[in-house]
Formats: sequence, C-alpha cells, structure tokens
Amino acid sequence: MTYLSFDIEATGLRENDLIIEFGMVPVCSRSKKIFSSHSYHSYIKCPSFEKLKPNLDQWVIDNNKDLITKSNKIGISTEDLKSDLINYFKSKEVKDIFDFPNNQITLLGKSLNAIDLPFLNRDLGWEFMREYFNHQVLDVSSLVLGMIDMGHLPEDCRSGSKLSNYLNLGEVDHTALEDAILTAKIYLKLLEINGIKEA
Repeated sequence: MTYLSFDIEATGLRENDLIIEFGMVPVCSRSKKIFSSHSYHSYIKCPSFEKLKPNLDQWVIDNNKDLITKSNKIGISTEDLKSDLINYFKSKEVKDIFDFPNNQITLLGKSLNAIDLPFLNRDLGWEFMREYFNHQVLDVSSLVLGMIDMGHLPEDCRSGSKLSNYLNLGEVDHTALEDAILTAKIYLKLLEINGIKEA
C-alpha cells in the first residue's frame, strides 16, 4: 500500500499553538520505495518570535526560534497551503503513485492523534480532511508500542530518537520534511523486523 508520510512542526503542543512547518513524502510498503522526488515542504506563516515568546514552552524557545523566525518571514498562509495540497493531489504524477480507494490518501505519521490530526482538522478544515484523506491512518508510534508489547523492540524505543538510533537511522531532525522522510524509513525498517519482504 502507498501512504503519505507527513510531519508538522508547531509552536508547541497545546490547543492554540500554531503549525509553522509542513512536510510530506509518499512511501510504498510493497516496493519499499520512498518517492523523494514527489515530496512537498512549506513554512506556514505565524506571528513573530517576540510576539509568541511569552506563551511558548521553554523547549520551543531554546530550539525553535530560528524556525519560528523563518516561518514568520517566508511562510505561506493556511489557504495557500490548502491550494498547494489540492494541486499536489490532483497532479497526474501523484495520482499514479497512490492506491486511491475513494480518491483518499492514507496518512502515515507518528503520534498523529496527539497533535498532527487535531491541528490539521482545525487549520485545513474537517471537509478538506475528509475529502482528501482516508479516515484510517497509520500511526508509527502506535505500531511501535505494539511491537514493544510483542517483544520485537526494546522498551526504550518508545522514544522517537532512541527508536531511530536503534534502527541505525540517526537522530530525529525536528524539521518537517526530514522527519516525514525519517518516519517513512522507520516504517520500512519495522516491516523488515516483522519479516515482511518486498513484493
């Protein structure tokens, strides 16, 4: 099956925090291929770092100042993001990549229910999400927890960075496109652990 591996970066993990970066790349579980040439990335417009700072968590202040500054300066609006996504999904090249049951794409990500999906539903809108994305998603974090329970992975793989290092994939980058690509690589590695071979 072909999935759309995606990741967002945000100003924090709370309800009113903002998406500041979006990245995605198709990945096929059958061919074990990541379609890097069909990736998409954008910064999303947000207020200035100085304006946001009083309400930011310390980790965000310490690690994401440059990203917030860049998103403030060159980010696109949410409406422009929606237009970009529509053009992307309607392109012949992308349609040829995906298995399109009901013309909807299945999302692949990590910890989707905590931040990514609520933020996307809020910012892109419920109707947009239902039109373009399958209601079923593949959450790598949930898969990892199951594999830990089954004894296929060590307990400390609950941590994304430790999982990535355990699979010899390096550090988590905390940029949207690189993390989307890393999530795709992690999923393909997890399939190997479970003995699923190329079709």
